[in-house]
Amino acid sequence: MSEHSANPSTATAATGRSRAVKAVIPAAGLATRFLPATKAVPKELLPVVDRPVLQYIVEEATQAGIGDVLLITGRGKTSMVDHFDRRPDLEARLEAKGDAERLAAVRGPSELAEIYSCRQPEQLGLGHAVGYAESHVGDRPFAVLLGDEFVKPSEPLLPAMLELQARTGGVVLAFFEVDPAETKRYGIASVEPAEAELTDIGEVVRVTGMVEKPKPEDAPSNLAVLGRYVLPGTIFDAIRRTKPGSGGEIQLTDAMELLRTEGTPVHAIVYRGTRYDTGMPLGYLQTVVQIAAERDDLGAEFRAWLTEFVNSDASGVTGT
Repeated sequence: MSEHSANPSTATAATGRSRAVKAVIPAAGLATRFLPATKAVPKELLPVVDRPVLQYIVEEATQAGIGDVLLITGRGKTSMVDHFDRRPDLEARLEAKGDAERLAAVRGPSELAEIYSCRQPEQLGLGHAVGYAESHVGDRPFAVLLGDEFVKPSEPLLPAMLELQARTGGVVLAFFEVDPAETKRYGIASVEPAEAELTDIGEVVRVTGMVEKPKPEDAPSNLAVLGRYVLPGTIFDAIRRTKPGSGGEIQLTDAMELLRTEGTPVHAIVYRGTRYDTGMPLGYLQTVVQIAAERDDLGAEFRAWLTEFVNSDASGVTGT
């Protein structure tokens, strides 16, 4: 494994608060939307061209200076950990063939971060899953990255979230704008302007409440929750005090709302960059197409084929 460091900013030093250096990826779900593919293959390992979704997410964390990643896994999902392990037999074969490019690609995941795992025996909500990280994280702040979405590497989000949390010591979320008609699909926030001293970080707002999947006419805004959180260690006690909510599950949103009502500041960054959502088949396919079209080695030829396909009768087009 390579060494990583999260260089604390002067703002962190000035506040006396530590910056989060660990990340938690809840990935124990059954992914029923992708059955039967996910009967034996975790959704997080479905490929986006030639890298699994989970690798993009771990790379997002390491790009922000996080070198310690805990995977919350479930039954039948140990292959997620295997992906970040070494494969000496495969590496030796590639080395013998002189295939340096593929050798680097195979070794790359094992060099990203220190990967740990623990098992969530039952899937009882996101809050329940995050609670399993307490013994690993302790009372320090940490990031939570959901396992079915990631952002474009050239348009990072997490570094600003880590900086914001180090300054405020509270809960930090990320939002993206949705069409008002789509609010019923997301958690939607009510917000107010952030303190002036925080605006240098980015488009920061102070969160005054959250509503789960409101009807458009009831939505307090069109700002939806993106699957990135930076949380203080106090979240674990809040999770223990949170009763089952929506769907009979222990919701992370409810635990964060409990902290907010007790005085913990909750802020968010409104993200204007590119977000890839692989949580549903359509979003997964869109992600594959977008990233393939942007690849230096595939993009030109793929875009030419895609243009021909779209402009043709799909039933009459065959692959080469």
